[in-house]
Amino acid sequence: MLSNQKLQNAIDEIKEITKLDAALFHINGKLIAYTAKPEPEIERMALEFSESMADKQTFRGYQFYKVLVEDEPKYLLLLHTTDENSLVIGQMAVCQIRNLVLSYAEQFDRNNFVQNILLGNMLKVDIYGKAKKFHIEQKDRVVFVIDTGKKNNDLVMELVKNLSNMRSGDFVTTLDEHSVVLIKDISSVREEQRGEELQKFASLLVDNLHMEAMVKVKVGYGTAVTQLPDLARSYQEAKMALEVGRIFYEERDTVSYDRLGIGRLIYQLPNNLCEMFLHEVFGDEVPEILEDEEAMSTINKFFENNLNISETARQLYVHRNTLVYRLERIQKAIGLDIRVFEEAMIFRIAVMVLAHMKRSV
Repeated sequence: MLSNQKLQNAIDEIKEITKLDAALFHINGKLIAYTAKPEPEIERMALEFSESMADKQTFRGYQFYKVLVEDEPKYLLLLHTTDENSLVIGQMAVCQIRNLVLSYAEQFDRNNFVQNILLGNMLKVDIYGKAKKFHIEQKDRVVFVIDTGKKNNDLVMELVKNLSNMRSGDFVTTLDEHSVVLIKDISSVREEQRGEELQKFASLLVDNLHMEAMVKVKVGYGTAVTQLPDLARSYQEAKMALEVGRIFYEERDTVSYDRLGIGRLIYQLPNNLCEMFLHEVFGDEVPEILEDEEAMSTINKFFENNLNISETARQLYVHRNTLVYRLERIQKAIGLDIRVFEEAMIFRIAVMVLAHMKRSV
């Protein structure tokens, strides 16, 4: 519903342009915006006018107008003047208010339309019919989901709109209290460059929202689709990318659905298979060393350096022999020698499976 504040802004602009005091009533006679409050008798007359068949009339220095929206009276506009020449001014003011209401209604309907597409709540035939009504073309688009963590959603929405090209076919909406959804038109980007360009844009969102809104966000995005009904799939992909990223790639601020790697496979494994695998690797109990921050930091750094002991020792600022001692202690604790590629791979997968199991509980 169009807010009273927006209507008040419109009435203030009418006063500023015409130098005439104005008041706006709902068709039921309720005063909702004004530059000078009318007397009680004028308000009573406004209610009588709303029930009459007339579209306009004059009474005690006021001109009364009905604002018709789709042939139905929605508002009453009062201008404080007796000058007959101001009839044209009044009619123009009525047009301004009508266009404001229609524009907001269309924007609201478009937003609902896009939301229903994303949620998969519409039949294909209805989607194409309404898209034609709203002049929405079939274009290559990708859905981005920006996880705000329930912080400053309204501000984030405005900033995302500023970073988007709303005229070219981008849409920004929200479906819950902790995320903002951007449907991005990428039809102008060459296919071979899309992967790189989408990653750049996702990083741009993260950096700008952190700088402008002081909100640390994570961005997940799906694959490109051309048909509007397929936006629901791209939306689900973006949500899955965020969820998989939270579990397996916590250090990443941006996650692409088509770059989930082994995390995609593990995420879709049933719990019974995960339990069997963990039991096969660790036995009856998960080693306590997996909760040791220093040990896990050493392991992760070792993996980052492709199992290179010398480079890992240099980056950890420890002697090579000290690192070897740590790795031997880790080997005793987990039963795997992560200096051997195959056993390192098994351990890496086991840690990811364990993270998935913890999230599933």
